[in-house]
Amino acid sequence: MSVGNSACCFEGEAFSGKVDPGFPQKTRQTKEAVAPSRLRALIARIPRPLRFLGVGALGLAADIVLFTMFAWQGMHPLLAGFLALVAATLLTWRLNRAFTFERSGRHQGEEAIRYAAVTAVAQGTSYGVFAVLVMTALAALPQAAIIVGAAAGALISYNGHRLFAFAPRPSSLPAAHS
Repeated sequence: MSVGNSACCFEGEAFSGKVDPGFPQKTRQTKEAVAPSRLRALIARIPRPLRFLGVGALGLAADIVLFTMFAWQGMHPLLAGFLALVAATLLTWRLNRAFTFERSGRHQGEEAIRYAAVTAVAQGTSYGVFAVLVMTALAALPQAAIIVGAAAGALISYNGHRLFAFAPRPSSLPAAHS
């Protein structure tokens, strides 16, 4: 996937230079919250697709590091890849919820279930690509298989989370026409 082709995934999300109004904001301003609120304000200036890619990069780094640690301990590559992916997924859920997507208005449990559904599809795709590659063409370089799988899963993940997992709860259903 090239950067030039990523526009298909981030349609209508050009950076205007203003703080993203949907960016999760803390309303309580205590002395201890001043520094974090400044950080949040700086992060809010970053376009949402770039925040998503940043969180994804952290998740990918965690995935590769954990996979490598497990593999060094002699764990089978498929099990190591699965466990590392689970841990990286938990990390990205919390970071995406905090920094990338606005609050949906749903209870955190409902939002987590929606996130899990999207993530199951995206990470299933990622793991499937990884598994095929690590057992064949990239057996000698399994970290590359992780990266290729992550790129495939990211396309599904961003749009699924944006349009379903973190989509705002409708305030009311439209009235039926008679």
